[in-house]
Amino acid sequence: MSGGRGNDLQDLFVETMLVTMSTASVSELKADLSRYLREVRRGGEVEVLDRGVPVARLVPPAGGDDGVRARLIGAGLLKPGKGNAAAILQSPPLALPVSLSEALADDRADGG
Repeated sequence: MSGGRGNDLQDLFVETMLVTMSTASVSELKADLSRYLREVRRGGEVEVLDRGVPVARLVPPAGGDDGVRARLIGAGLLKPGKGNAAAILQSPPLALPVSLSEALADDRADGG
């Protein structure tokens, strides 16, 4: 990651969105522990294998996203929500003038 602090946070945000679980043998983990810990800090998971058999999983601690979230908000890359999302989820679905299934089928038929 290069550039100023803002670029680092933007890079972190993009990398966090693309993280997948990786695997590492015990010897790979010992040889490159810093890289695997960096991956976990970014929200990823690492499954540790001993002779090809999963024996452990490295995951971020529960509630560990608060620091990343606060940095993203501070950098202006994330806007925190306002209000009560539970109220929105409890409201009835919107009454639409068209069927979503039909609209999707039409869109697919048009090549869209």
